Amino acid sequence: MTNFDFLKPLDKNLYNIITDAEKLYRDEYFEQSIAQTRRFGEAVCKIILGEKSIGLSFDDMLATLKDKAISSIQEKEFIDDLYFIKREGNTSIHSTTVKKDGIIALECLQRAFEVAINYAVHFRKSNSSLLKFRFDTELLVTGKKSKKSLSERYIEEKDKSKLTSKTKNKPNKKKTTKITYKEKNKTNLFKIFLFISSIISIILVFTIFLISFAL
Repeated sequence: MTNFDFLKPLDKNLYNIITDAEKLYRDEYFEQSIAQTRRFGEAVCKIILGEKSIGLSFDDMLATLKDKAISSIQEKEFIDDLYFIKREGNTSIHSTTVKKDGIIALECLQRAFEVAINYAVHFRKSNSSLLKFRFDTELLVTGKKSKKSLSERYIEEKDKSKLTSKTKNKPNKKKTTKITYKEKNKTNLFKIFLFISSIISIILVFTIFLISFAL
């Protein structure tokens, strides 16, 4: 699975380009992923402009799209995302050093996702329910869709955090030994026995003393 599965039935070529970018990201080829995302953005522009794109650079195509825009929020975001993808793609392609910038590569893919959604809904007249789709970073990294939604995972982690906090803060109760009635009774009898024994011992010593004195 990929974040761009909805694109496959609309345009298999676009789908292949951007899913290659996902695979490159997953394998930590971030610069190549950025460059491939740029290729995706340029391909989208060519499809939208059709014959008008012939002989135009990526910059020229974006300028043409901007001129044709009717100033809606969706169009502005669409063109802004394409500009970002173009700029970062150019930087990656013409860079003289290797930069393992996973954050930029991730943002390029996220913006490419928004471009793909807008392209599908506004240019290919797909169902507007696609606008509710959200980019899944876990799916990007693992290639597998989580069975739980983001909100469900958030609640689960929050509950775990609360449980851990309660366990840590729980006061340790000191164990107290309860003395039963029988044990108390045994203790009292033992004390009485010691007292009587002491008295008897004293009497015996005193008697022996008197006998020895009489002799």
